Amino acid sequence: MDLSLDRIRNLLAFLPRYNRPTCHIAGTNGKGSVSAYLTSILRASSYRVGRYNSPHLVSVYDCITIDDVPVAPAVYSEARNRVEKANSEHGTGATSFEVLTLTALQVFQDLQVDIAVMEVGMGGRLDATNVIPDHCILVSALTSVDLDHQAFLGNTVAEIAREKVGIARPGRPFILAPQKHTSVNLVAQEVCEKVGAELVQALVPSIRPWDEATDGPRRVAVSLTAERFLPPEPQPIQINLRCFTEPLQALLPLQGKHQLTNLGTALWMISTLLVALPSANSWPTLNLKTRITPQTVHDGIQSTVWNGRLSFHKLPTGQEKQDLLVLADGAHNPASSTTLSAYITDVFARVLSDPWSTSSAEKRSITLTYILSLSHSPPKTPLQTLTPLLPPTLPAHASSKIDVKVNVAFLRFTPPEGMPWVKSVPPSKLRSVVASLCPEAQVWSAADDAPLDGQLKEALEWTKERHLSGDGTVGEGMVVLAGSLYLVADFYRLLRESAAWRS
Repeated sequence: MDLSLDRIRNLLAFLPRYNRPTCHIAGTNGKGSVSAYLTSILRASSYRVGRYNSPHLVSVYDCITIDDVPVAPAVYSEARNRVEKANSEHGTGATSFEVLTLTALQVFQDLQVDIAVMEVGMGGRLDATNVIPDHCILVSALTSVDLDHQAFLGNTVAEIAREKVGIARPGRPFILAPQKHTSVNLVAQEVCEKVGAELVQALVPSIRPWDEATDGPRRVAVSLTAERFLPPEPQPIQINLRCFTEPLQALLPLQGKHQLTNLGTALWMISTLLVALPSANSWPTLNLKTRITPQTVHDGIQSTVWNGRLSFHKLPTGQEKQDLLVLADGAHNPASSTTLSAYITDVFARVLSDPWSTSSAEKRSITLTYILSLSHSPPKTPLQTLTPLLPPTLPAHASSKIDVKVNVAFLRFTPPEGMPWVKSVPPSKLRSVVASLCPEAQVWSAADDAPLDGQLKEALEWTKERHLSGDGTVGEGMVVLAGSLYLVADFYRLLRESAAWRS
């Protein structure tokens, strides 16, 4: 992979000028969630919003959305053909990701979206999305930074942060999410001062008491049986924003404590646009201060959807009472695996309050099956990514109340189109990792040379057998599908076909 802006800048010169107001987001983890919050809030404020995320989940069209709907194939094809024709005629040699990024910009320009929300692909400074002209940027943001893609971005968090802060623009606000590593803050301050960007530290919403008068009846319990599945309730949050006189309250639908930080980053991007910074004044026709209100922000938060990030799904198997309860998450590095592990622990804690469960005096058996596929991305190792997940961490004092049976299935994911450097770790290399971390786990793995087609179905069939109870129905438990967004993409494709899936 050759990270450079030379090719895409050359190609951009031969295309219609891009001039849409744009919000730009970089980070190791969380940037997709921030883009989803931002899009939902702007849509609730009656803006037409184009969003670009990568990689796509199911098809290439869903990485370019208009008002949260994948771009129409005809619109996509027209823009892509224009980009590819210019690339061919002028010999610019743009990569597939650069062509895709310019296709997104052309779509947003063709449709005259009010605001574009752009997620960085990898890094920032030399990422294709950083070709957007300075005058188009409303606000930039950096989410959580951690070790990932070291072969391309650097071997330390500080080096990686320097690449990601490279999206900061002169005279524009740069929102920095709270960071685990202090080196990120130091790098952000240095780079922003150098380029003349205004560094703004985002704050995190707090969890507030549930208010039944405004939030509705509370449901604390969680059930992990597909027949009476009760997902975790949304998180009641509150935050004081500079742009509003009263504290903002809402229910946060996305799961996991890390989403508080992601939401705070998105809200600080919105708030910064409303406090008369130069970037907002550059676009007076947007009428930001009159269209974005406490009510529209509230509504936008509560309607946010972001699939593949701690998302629960019931997967029909074609037999009554044998649906599999699947938690899909794109955790693919040690930091995101730690976040996923904490959420699983929290789910177990809430399961203990399930009013329909067996007697509290009876120890409950819960089956936890991981279906995993990992990308080969040195120096990141499978051991580093899997250690937070295996064995699962039980809530305090839960070992006397629940017995968790662990299963692990390994397979390869379908490689994304146009990204030949993305490869799965061979399943055989993962078995020894599980043996060292969780020797009691039952393990299934696809053959390293097995055809990709059918691997996920086979893993799910094996999983269903592990989850069957004595009466032939699927018992209490859940399937956690993680390790790569490319595996999550395979799952969503299967989910779309699930009506035809029969055991």
